[in-house]
Amino acid sequence: MKVFRLDQLDAERAAEEGAYLRFLRERSMSVGLYALAPGETDTQTAHQQDELYQVVSGRAYLTVGEETTTVGRGSVVFVPAGVPHRFHHITEELRVLVVFSPPES
Repeated sequence: MKVFRLDQLDAERAAEEGAYLRFLRERSMSVGLYALAPGETDTQTAHQQDELYQVVSGRAYLTVGEETTTVGRGSVVFVPAGVPHRFHHITEELRVLVVFSPPES
């Protein structure tokens, strides 16, 4: 069993001065923590893998393809492989668990 604590993962991510920290990679999936500050620009592009987002804190808008919705703590969103997507209008510090399947390279 592998157990992770969000506060420790966030501290590790911040120490590496990056928005994203991959903390688990298995044969069929990988998982990371993504963080954006209020007003920050999300520069990600479409990925080759399906993604599942679980917002653990913060508030923002998320555009996936042509659809836009608000997301906040407890939101879970599926993003199909190859579809452009980004968070924007971030009003509270955003922390998102990201599951890639198959795993990111």
